[in-house]
Amino acid sequence: QVQLAESGGGLVQAGGSLRLSCAASGRTFSSYTMEWFRQAPGKERELVARVSSRGTSTYYTDSVKGRFTISRDNAKNTLYLQMNSLKPEDTAVYYCRGWAGDMDSWGKGTLVTVSS
Repeated sequence: QVQLAESGGGLVQAGGSLRLSCAASGRTFSSYTMEWFRQAPGKERELVARVSSRGTSTYYTDSVKGRFTISRDNAKNTLYLQMNSLKPEDTAVYYCRGWAGDMDSWGKGTLVTVSS
């Protein structure tokens, strides 16, 4: 089972950009479907984006379509989330998740704060 660690969060002004990374340990990263979730204060955790194991298929929740891009580099065991045109409502703790079969791993999260 992979272990996941997010990085790249921080404080940014509205309209700015950030790129989140999720580094995975282990040799099975390329078999995992990878996802980014976020949880804003007082709200439930929500799925933001998903990428298939080979990176050929992606999904985005409606609120980030056209602004966020999920990608992965299986050679580097790393998942990315490029976030552009950030809005205050994007403020949340962002988590990466990887799953394959009955294996399911989560990172500890990275905080993104977007100021207006």
